Amino acid sequence: MASERLQKILARAGIASRRKAEELIAGGLVTVNGKVASLGDKADAAVDSVKVEGKRVPPPVPQRYVLLNKPPGYVSTVFDPEQRPTVIDLVPPAMRKALVPVGRLDFQSEGLLLLTTDGEWAQRIAHPRYGCAKTYEVKVKGMPEERDVERLRRGMWIEGQRTLPAEVRLLRTTGRGRETGNSWWEVVLRQGRSRQIREMFFRIGNGVLKLHRVAIGPLRDADLPSGAYRELSEGEVEQLRKAGRTTARMQGRKPGEGEADDREHAGREQAARTPLDGVRRSRAKRRPPPAGGRPPRQPAAGRRRPSAKQRERR
Repeated sequence: MASERLQKILARAGIASRRKAEELIAGGLVTVNGKVASLGDKADAAVDSVKVEGKRVPPPVPQRYVLLNKPPGYVSTVFDPEQRPTVIDLVPPAMRKALVPVGRLDFQSEGLLLLTTDGEWAQRIAHPRYGCAKTYEVKVKGMPEERDVERLRRGMWIEGQRTLPAEVRLLRTTGRGRETGNSWWEVVLRQGRSRQIREMFFRIGNGVLKLHRVAIGPLRDADLPSGAYRELSEGEVEQLRKAGRTTARMQGRKPGEGEADDREHAGREQAARTPLDGVRRSRAKRRPPPAGGRPPRQPAAGRRRPSAKQRERR
C-alpha cells in the first residue's frame, strides 16, 4: 500500500475518527517505527509499525463493497442493544470485520443497502451534501391530493429542519376510488434523515404501508433476492464514487417561495401531533357576539389605552 496520513490510517482501523486521531497525534500518543509522530506525517500501514499509546494498530482490512437486499425485520447497524437481527447477520462471518452499513433503512423497510469497510467512500454516498440520489417505491394509504404531493416535492419542515426537494411521481393505484384504494409512488431523495419518507407522507395524511429502496445512485439490481448479497464490481464502485461527487440536480426553491404555505401547514402538523386524551380539539375560532349583545369595546383611533395604575385611580 502507498503511504497515507496517520489520521486516515487510525480512522480506517476503527481506532478513532479523523478529528480525534489528530488530537492523539498532537498529544504525542502516536508513534511510527518507534518515533513520536507529528501532524502531517504519513506511513504505510502494511509495512510500518504504527502504535497508539504503545499498542500496535492492526494491519489494514481489505476494502469490501457489498450490496445487500435487506428484508423487513432487520436493523441497519452492526450491533443492536435490543438484540434484534442486524443486516450484518446476513453476511458470512468471514466478511464481517470492519464492515458497516452505508446509511440506513428502518426496521420494517426493505431494499438495497450498501455495506463497506471504506469510510471515505461511504461518506460520499451517504452524506446529503454530495447529492447521491436514493430511489424508493412507496405504497401509501389512499391517494394524496395534488397540492400535498407538491409539498413533498418542494420540501417540508420536520423537527425544525427543512427537507431537501424530492422527486415524487405516481406509479399505480390499487383498489377502487380515492377513498378506498391505495397508491404506489416513486420517491427520489438526496438526503437520508431518519424515517423521512414515512414522516413526509404521515404529515399529509397518507400513512406508508410498504417502503422499498430500489436504487442507490445509478445502481439497481432487481434480480438480487431478498436477504441475499453480492460484492460490487470495480466499475460499480467507481460509478457510485462519481455519483457521490455529482451536485444534486434539485437545489431548492427561490427565497421566500411557499413560506406562507409552510407556516400554515406547520400549524396543522403541530395540531395533528397534539394528544386528544378524549378532549375534542378546537381550532380556536372566534365566536360571534351573542344575539342582542354588544361587541367588545375597541379603543378609539389615536387614543392610548390607560395603564393599570390609571384604571385604579379611576
